[in-house]
Amino acid sequence: MEKKRFRLGCDIGGTFTDFVLLDDLTGEIHTAKCLTTPKDPSDAVEEGIKILSKKLPGFVSELDEFIHGTTLVINSIIERKGAKTGLITTKGFRDVLEIGREIRYAPYDIFAEYPKPLVPRRLRMEVDERIRSDGTILKPLNVDEARQVVRKLVSMGVESIAVCLINSFENPIHEKMIEEIIHEEAPWLSTSISYKVLPQIKEYERTSTVVTNAYVKPLTERYLSKLKDRLSALGFKGKLFIMLSSGGITSVEIAKEFPVRIIESGPTAAVIAAQYYGKHFNISEMFCFDMGGTTAKSCLIQKGEAGIVQTFEVGRVQRFMRGSGLTIQVPVVDLMEIGAGGGSIAKISKMGTLQVGPESAGADPGPICYDRGGEDPCVTDADLLLGYLDENYFLGGEMKLNKDKAKHGIKKKIAEPLNVSLEQAIWGIHDLINETMAAAAKTHIAEKGGNPKIVTIAAFGGAGPVHAYGLAKKLGAKRIMVPPNAGVGSAMGFFTAPRAFDVLVSHKVSLSKADFNSIEEIFKKLEKDAEATFLSEYSQGGIIFSRSLDMRFVGQGSEISIPIPNKPFFEFKKEEIRKMFDEHYEKLYGRTYPESEIEFINFKVRAHLPEKLLKLSKIENQRGGDISLAIKGKRLAFSQRVKDFIPFTVYDRYKLFPGAKFRGPAIIEERESTIVAGEDTEITVDEYGFVWIEIREG
Repeated sequence: MEKKRFRLGCDIGGTFTDFVLLDDLTGEIHTAKCLTTPKDPSDAVEEGIKILSKKLPGFVSELDEFIHGTTLVINSIIERKGAKTGLITTKGFRDVLEIGREIRYAPYDIFAEYPKPLVPRRLRMEVDERIRSDGTILKPLNVDEARQVVRKLVSMGVESIAVCLINSFENPIHEKMIEEIIHEEAPWLSTSISYKVLPQIKEYERTSTVVTNAYVKPLTERYLSKLKDRLSALGFKGKLFIMLSSGGITSVEIAKEFPVRIIESGPTAAVIAAQYYGKHFNISEMFCFDMGGTTAKSCLIQKGEAGIVQTFEVGRVQRFMRGSGLTIQVPVVDLMEIGAGGGSIAKISKMGTLQVGPESAGADPGPICYDRGGEDPCVTDADLLLGYLDENYFLGGEMKLNKDKAKHGIKKKIAEPLNVSLEQAIWGIHDLINETMAAAAKTHIAEKGGNPKIVTIAAFGGAGPVHAYGLAKKLGAKRIMVPPNAGVGSAMGFFTAPRAFDVLVSHKVSLSKADFNSIEEIFKKLEKDAEATFLSEYSQGGIIFSRSLDMRFVGQGSEISIPIPNKPFFEFKKEEIRKMFDEHYEKLYGRTYPESEIEFINFKVRAHLPEKLLKLSKIENQRGGDISLAIKGKRLAFSQRVKDFIPFTVYDRYKLFPGAKFRGPAIIEERESTIVAGEDTEITVDEYGFVWIEIREG
């Protein structure tokens, strides 16, 4: 059987849907970009495939893999467009979604709002049962009562049911009984049971996560089934993968079952790409900066690795206030996302000052210059008028921008109300969004113990390379890296992501009382469960397992994660585990407490397949070392240093060659993005086509 040669990455963003087609035989890459279709995202997927088919007729039949990232899940939560969901829980726990952790995110604001639970109280039902913390049954489940509860929810028209009983992570017998009742009474209903979704301690986080999974599951199942059918109709017969929030990719079947795992599906991919590039170029401290049309995502990569956190929030009432959103407890790349993109809307605030974002014009209607009916001035409108973008070369000339309408809109809605010149207004929009991103980035880097002055900024997204220089100046960073095809960087990241899945289970026991043979049995079961997530067609080459422990001092409310060597757990000595804990704890908090007892909380396994990585292709020197052949001309653009328009030299990125060197001010254009570099920069191009920007002192 002839080996299929292509892999296709597709990332659906808030404004654009990006495509990267990789030929594994030659290393050749083809890209496409089209506006996202919010009503049915699969429309944009089909459109992009048709665009690529014009370049390479018949490539779909030779596709080995289609790797997909989507914002569908997180958008359905934010916009409250999920399924009508019911919750079955233990008697006394009906209101856990509202009680949460009883923490006020704004303690001095008596009007502070909190997100409404995804399941209203009338659809939350209790059953009178009880499992002890050690897994023994205190009160058996009343089967007749459980059946009546299920029937009541069905009569109320729910589409999906979440089941989350107290301490079921230690003994799921009652949850399994309710699951069987649901299948008997309403086999058509979608179900999410906590022992499958999240068998983990902490009642509020577990309930919130299981409810979220149930809320988005029917929508995700419909979308992925439809996508699979549309791809089949186009002739696709390969494997369909979905990007996980944790940085791995998984099968469509697993994504349907656990959609809560793909909430941050799209934003994660650029981080994985930056991590891969960092390892390739041996850069230990990197700041991934991915700015698209709707949001800006960033992540500090330290010692070549992006951090993974176990808890995050979605749908925050106050976007930048921790604690004001819905808590989700699944592994996710530790990235920061703010409402700052090319489509971020500029307006006059209630205080009479300029405000940019977090609201976005999105793909429909988009910024004014898109000429699709938009009337609100956006960051892209300002970038166009600042001279950074060419109205005739946006998306490689496929989409002409309307400069006059952008100018009129900003003048009418920003310049005149603020009584400033047009130049001040457009620079104010650009500079303010940079300031917003820099402030968030400084906080993110500081929280991780990093130094913004030593990081290399890796710029991705359609707007990332436009704003990376301004961001670097505000952070004090001295180097920027812009990879080839940066405008579709997230889709590129799919090719560097491992086939991986994380599983865990909670079992609280002190180190002194722990039976290491029993713990080895826990790990073996987790490995078996993780292995089941890889269908045989995905698992050629053998599965690799990585183990870790969540531990804490007895009495603490938070734990730390400790990776451990993958050997039988009974081969460890208790003193060895204690030493690992103390070393990690002291590294994090400066000291440890050797006399205090410690305990195990969670046992975790990551299963992954051998990586099928993207091989970087070298570019050819077809210009004979003559940089003048890459110059498209000069264009007046706004200088950050002199606060006026000056001539910038415009370069065609596709004509740059290995070893090319030149100085700013420069604008480097490619189809999906544009690089802007000020007067104080030195720019070089390496053998792989990466653009490196060094910012000089002074």
